[in-house]
Amino acid sequence: MKEIKCPKCGEIFQIDESGYAEILKNVRNEEFSRELEEHKKHFANEMAHSIEKLEIEQQAEVDRLKKELEALKKSNEKEIQLSLAEQQQKILELESELKQEKANAQLDKVNSLKGKDEEIASLKEELNKTKYEAELKEKSLKESHRLELKQKDETIEYYKDLKSHQSTKMLGETLEQHCEIEFNRLRATGFTGAYFEKDNDAKTGSKGDYIFKDFSEDGVEYISIMFEMKNQMDTTATKKKNEDFFKELDKDRREKNCEYAVLVSMLESDSELYNSGIVDVSYKYPKMYVIRPQFFIPIITLLRNAAKNSIEYKRELMIAKNQSIDITNFESEMIAFQKGFEKNFTDASNRFKDAIDEIDKSIDHLQKIKDALTKSENHLRLANDKAQDLSIKKLTKNSPSIRAKLEELKNNNE
Repeated sequence: MKEIKCPKCGEIFQIDESGYAEILKNVRNEEFSRELEEHKKHFANEMAHSIEKLEIEQQAEVDRLKKELEALKKSNEKEIQLSLAEQQQKILELESELKQEKANAQLDKVNSLKGKDEEIASLKEELNKTKYEAELKEKSLKESHRLELKQKDETIEYYKDLKSHQSTKMLGETLEQHCEIEFNRLRATGFTGAYFEKDNDAKTGSKGDYIFKDFSEDGVEYISIMFEMKNQMDTTATKKKNEDFFKELDKDRREKNCEYAVLVSMLESDSELYNSGIVDVSYKYPKMYVIRPQFFIPIITLLRNAAKNSIEYKRELMIAKNQSIDITNFESEMIAFQKGFEKNFTDASNRFKDAIDEIDKSIDHLQKIKDALTKSENHLRLANDKAQDLSIKKLTKNSPSIRAKLEELKNNNE
């Protein structure tokens, strides 16, 4: 049982666990709904304030451009009028000189008239050319201001549209979805062989949002971009500026072997620097740019077109790299062969030495046999010599009876 004290009368009463949990749940739901409603109101106020401020700034910019256009128009008209006046004065002077010349000799008059007519025609042609150039200049300025105003209007419409489609649940994904949709609209026509996917590899501890790559017809990669998207509500208490994300983005670019890094950001909406267009921040981190969402496709197009000039160099670099790999593989195989040959040679050499040792032992043994045979031959020769030197006379020298017997046998045989 749980005890609950009434905040009004101070009376304490008991309630079971299920009732207490139900009351606690209702209190939490009401508190959460109230906080959520306050967040929604706060976010709506901030967006309304941002849009109102942006509209004021854009209107001021439009007024300034209109004033510049009017001033330039007046200045051009004044210049044209002065030029026309000068040309008209010259024409009047020439016509006056022409009238004066008419009083001179007829031949001189004819020659002079011819020259003056040519000069007048030339001046009139120059006057017409000046008028035409002034008109072209005025049209060009008007077109330039029209495009600039259109771009400002598109920016305002973009933020208005973004506000109207934004919700608390989509805040963290809106910018990524916008960029992906914009790219997929042009994928079939402008990026047929390109790669544009989310970076889902977090093996190194962090990852970017998207990776863009494009390839030549023979498969050579000539451009790669790491993209990071940051919305207003993606920030934390310590990271509210674009610069706070540069270091991590550069780390992701290097770890994923991308050539460029681009931060697509809606942070610092009041910054004139980041609102001016494509901002190069390579003075802090190499090959890094910061853009607003409307420059997402233009930055890809610019970097890709610039990188196409390096396809041939990268192709040669790839060939050289492959050749280097082939040489490395050849050297590795050669070293492996040398080590194998050395091992086989060592084994064969050891066995050859053993064989030589055995042969030497056999030779020693045969030499001993030879020596024994030689000694036996000497003994046999001595024995033969002794046998050859043996005679009856020597045998019976000390045996008279045997000698007599032998003599008797000899006589009988005769």
